[in-house]
Amino acid sequence: MSVDPITLSVIQSGLQQVCDEMDLSFSRAAFSPVIAEANDRSDGIYSAIDGALIAQGSSGLPVFVGTMQYSTRVLIEMIANGKAAAPQPGDIYIVNDPYLGGTHLMDVRFAMPVYRDGEIFCWLSNTGHWPDTGGAVPGGFSASATSVEQEGLRLPPVRLFKQGVLDQEIYAIICSNIRVSEQRIGDVKAQAAALLVGEKRLTRLLDRYGDATVNEAIAELRRRSEEQMRACIKLIPDGAYTSTAYVDSDGVVDEPLEIRLSITAKSGELTFDFTGSSKPCIGPMNSVLATTLSSVYLAMRHIFPDVPISAGAFEPLNVIRPVGTFLDAHYPRPVSGCAAEVSQRIAEAVFAALVEALPDRVTASPAGSSGNFALGGFDQERNQGYVMYQISGGGYGGNSDHDGLANGCSTIGISKAPPVEIMEQQYPVLYHRYALREGSGGAGYHRGGFGLDYEIELRRGQATASFVMDHGRFGPPGALGGKDGAPNCVQVFKDGEVIVPVHLSKAQDIPLTPGDRVRVMTPGGGGYGDPLRRDCESVARDVRMGRYTPDQAEHLFGVLLMSNYEVDEQATKACRAARG
Repeated sequence: MSVDPITLSVIQSGLQQVCDEMDLSFSRAAFSPVIAEANDRSDGIYSAIDGALIAQGSSGLPVFVGTMQYSTRVLIEMIANGKAAAPQPGDIYIVNDPYLGGTHLMDVRFAMPVYRDGEIFCWLSNTGHWPDTGGAVPGGFSASATSVEQEGLRLPPVRLFKQGVLDQEIYAIICSNIRVSEQRIGDVKAQAAALLVGEKRLTRLLDRYGDATVNEAIAELRRRSEEQMRACIKLIPDGAYTSTAYVDSDGVVDEPLEIRLSITAKSGELTFDFTGSSKPCIGPMNSVLATTLSSVYLAMRHIFPDVPISAGAFEPLNVIRPVGTFLDAHYPRPVSGCAAEVSQRIAEAVFAALVEALPDRVTASPAGSSGNFALGGFDQERNQGYVMYQISGGGYGGNSDHDGLANGCSTIGISKAPPVEIMEQQYPVLYHRYALREGSGGAGYHRGGFGLDYEIELRRGQATASFVMDHGRFGPPGALGGKDGAPNCVQVFKDGEVIVPVHLSKAQDIPLTPGDRVRVMTPGGGGYGDPLRRDCESVARDVRMGRYTPDQAEHLFGVLLMSNYEVDEQATKACRAARG
């Protein structure tokens, strides 16, 4: 290596800073709360040769790590084969086709080539979750869709910006097929502006160190990431590790879907085999290959977070294509649940398979649902339509070191729920409740974190509600003797009745009128280790703080409390001995 270590470190930080500034620019300029407040977006730099990941913003969704790399590679191949228009400086492509390296249709990707001396040096790409891309229901989360056309407008790679100028004809086609289209121009311009910010910052870095030096640094960083990931994998004893995870249902057929995983560790490499998983499903819980790959990558990132992020970190991870299963969806299978829900079940399967081999690094299962709740209607007071998209957190699984985090973001990202005040300001809703869901964490030596409990009332007009969530049938599994976290719970209060969706965590087009309410209680994380070994004072403290009741303390942890909530040590000892 001719690049000295100091220069290599500076270039690595410089590339990361480029991506971080793109992330920041995108969120600050976007109109939609799901991007501006929830940060459901990501930006990155990709190789001009094969689309390989060079760097990604630290505040972007991890699930986009693999999908944006995949989609950039597909775009490069389509251009080379004449299936997409050849680029010129200033061109920006738009694409959301899930079968071309995407997720669901609402995750819209932009890609722009960066030129140096007339040649493409790299690609900049970003993804933003648009609140709506058309389809059968507002927000795109059609729980009973049976084809991708019912989920929204599908875009192949086309140049939305040509030499820096927005193509008004293509933009008109897009706007004619989506709801609240008048608001999309803010997100479109924010997404494009983020790429231009990235181009400016990257050009400055290249001018300072030279293209050749930066290219050499990129190659060295990729090699080192691969080397570090192989070293981490060698902590896993060679052998085979298996697990099974479940999706509640596909939203159409009320039966669970199985994710069967076998991981083989050998000589610093891992092979992931999903043979035996459920066949492609009728409803929207199919996963395209890019999302399946990315789910494996992000799971390993959770386990080994210190490995620098680049394409090299994925080289030792071999995923056998799960042909003939719902984890390798092809047109026209519906896929709206793949990124937000199925991806988290895949990560959960990875955790469950490796927790015994790496008990100090792998947690019990987290909540594992993004809690996709879409509300669409017309607000007479403002004389305009709206599509509200709510994501929510849940409990993390306990681990060898501490209890799980309460109300943490989803496994696939670091997106956060938009502030209640922003949602009430933008949409005709009132939040009656927004609190931790006490008691939802799975019991364990280290208990799971608690989910979220929120309730929303429609204040005016008429609207329809749709849900694509998961873990309503099965709570997040505990690990190494820990108990499962509480499952997801959705309730609709309408005309004096309480309605629970047939598919528990999935439903669409539920009509709401003023005064109707929706309550969502998200899953708690799984417990880690034997609950009867949990520190008694920690149990008592949880009871004093209202996290568990005295009866739950006795039932779940074998801890008996006196009237002042202090531990009755003698009774507790006898109880645990009898149950142990």
